[in-house]
Amino acid sequence: MKNILVMGAGGTAGINFIECLVKAGRYNIVGCDINDWHLEILKGKFKEVKTYVSPNCLDVTYNQFINDLIVKENIDFVHAQPDMEVEVLGKSREQIKAITFLPSDRMISRCRDKYITNRMLSAMTPLAYLVDESLIHFQILSIQEEAGNEKVWLRAVRGAGSRAALPVTSAEQALNWIKYWKETKRLEANDFMLSEFLPGKEYAFQSVWKDGKIVTSMARERVEYLMGNLFPSGQSSSPSVAVTVHNDAVNETATTAIRLLDSDANGVFCIDMKEDVEGRPHVTEVNAGRFFTTSNFFAHFGANMPDTYIQLGLGEEVTGLEQYNALQKDLVWVRGVDVIPYGFALGDKKQ
Repeated sequence: MKNILVMGAGGTAGINFIECLVKAGRYNIVGCDINDWHLEILKGKFKEVKTYVSPNCLDVTYNQFINDLIVKENIDFVHAQPDMEVEVLGKSREQIKAITFLPSDRMISRCRDKYITNRMLSAMTPLAYLVDESLIHFQILSIQEEAGNEKVWLRAVRGAGSRAALPVTSAEQALNWIKYWKETKRLEANDFMLSEFLPGKEYAFQSVWKDGKIVTSMARERVEYLMGNLFPSGQSSSPSVAVTVHNDAVNETATTAIRLLDSDANGVFCIDMKEDVEGRPHVTEVNAGRFFTTSNFFAHFGANMPDTYIQLGLGEEVTGLEQYNALQKDLVWVRGVDVIPYGFALGDKKQ
């Protein structure tokens, strides 16, 4: 039994990641989070998991806290789930006294900035501009004319969960939205980007890599959004209904994007994509070093990628996995607030 330390363990994504490890049955798990209330959820769900309150990852004591815990709990492998902790852990990996299996620092940094990612993958991403308040009127007009769509997607350059995202149709709307975030959240105009609004289906591609080669992957379509009706944008990026898909264009686009960003890719990469009016998928976001919130969806049906990722990180041999389409298509995952997720094959759905 290997000892695994999970940072950011009290968030939904962290809890679902731990659920995958518990399902694998080969690990002792220690979970840390800055929010002790969230750790109560973890302790209630998995009584076998040890929990600790951690300092903020930007605190000068963070690395020492991790190393002290590694010694105390004899930790073999460390995984961070929140983006910020992934970046901090990646930069300090040489000082951490246990194994990590992360992409390069450069890769993590590139992917945390959605505009940099967009520019590096310009052949497969929507037209976009970093917001310039003095030029925003012309930036929006340029996107509208090029895309042939009145809607333009305004979003924060960094952050998860469709942070500060809003479809706008004018510079006035965009500037008012940016002003609100500047005054209440201390963001600046150049913390935002404008991009083409893509009206088609939305996909999420989850994959595990080793030395530049894809080991296994699976794609799903986001059919409905968790509390999407409460967001100004109409979506939350986290699905309430998701369905597995076999889509060659999605698989090829995601694979090409990761290889362009890092030819020696290692660890986990999760990519968001959306179709244009002609049904072509475009990359909208690359999450390097951490899993989607719904990692337990695929694990529930037999594709336990968190388990695969840790085995590879520990240097163990993993065989018999499909590089693409790790599961059958049309498997459904239905989620909601304060309800247990439910998975079933679409063909079994009662009319």
